[in-house]
Amino acid sequence: MPSLTLLGPQRFTPTLGEAVARAGVSGRLASVTAGWQEREAEDLELHEHLGERTENLMLYARSEDVFERDAELERAYRERQERLRELQEIYRGRLAHALAALREIEKRDGDPNFLRPELDSALAGMRDLDAHHLIRITSLHEEFDERLRPTDRPAVMRHARQIERQLARAEGVAIAGGHVAILLNRLRLFDLGRKIGAKAIFAWSAGAMAIAERVIVFHHFPPQGQGITEVLEAGLGLARGVVPLPHAHRRLALDDPERLSRVARRFAPALCVAMSDGGCLELDASGGGSGEWRSCGGMSRILPDGRLGPMPPMPPTSPMLPRAPLAPMPAEREA
Repeated sequence: MPSLTLLGPQRFTPTLGEAVARAGVSGRLASVTAGWQEREAEDLELHEHLGERTENLMLYARSEDVFERDAELERAYRERQERLRELQEIYRGRLAHALAALREIEKRDGDPNFLRPELDSALAGMRDLDAHHLIRITSLHEEFDERLRPTDRPAVMRHARQIERQLARAEGVAIAGGHVAILLNRLRLFDLGRKIGAKAIFAWSAGAMAIAERVIVFHHFPPQGQGITEVLEAGLGLARGVVPLPHAHRRLALDDPERLSRVARRFAPALCVAMSDGGCLELDASGGGSGEWRSCGGMSRILPDGRLGPMPPMPPTSPMLPRAPLAPMPAEREA
């Protein structure tokens, strides 16, 4: 079965080379740096880190070329993005009220057993709102695909054929971070979710978020305003049963069990994983079935009571192959 590895931010503590070696991938890798936008081609450090065996799919540049050639598609794409932004604003406003109601109950003094059903009901309201928002998002994407059929349009097909040739030469795919919405839109435009499913996949930061089932954006310490954890998008669904939360030590209140408990219970039964710099999470399918997520270092799951618990460790393997250090990637941003 193809391997799937989610990595924490790689800028300061790189583990990508080790993960590739651990997966037994010795051939070429297709790289995706579309989240870096205009600086997507500035991937020399990544290329050298992986032994100069990467080939960049250049999804951002390809999408810009598509929009230049197909005005109808570009116009419809911009309209869809405006609709998605409007939906997000409405959802965010409703979510703020739902969260305020939950917090009001949490602050009440009284018998915990008496208040628990009210807390559970308030949290269920947030979960229902999340589910409704995801349905609306998915409907917008489905309507866009049915009406425009982007994969059948000449401007997209021209690049899709080139991408398929690149993927045919690759043993694995490395998906970097950056701007998560832009990255996800480019992956979706060229139908990468379907095309890379048979490859070994390594994704970090926003890349890990984009290939999950839901893209959850979060920040307990925003520069301004109140930090509200939100469902942003439907992900590609390649990494199932897990909610990747990269930059956890900078974005999550890890010393606040109440807030963490709220996150874990809200997105259950998926595992909410606090991903530290350089952390590594692998899908272990050695026992058959759908597999189990296991940590090869630097990952913690958020338990329902708000504590951090260890992920099951990966079994030991042969020593890692030597790797070149990975310099800071110039355009990688916090997802």
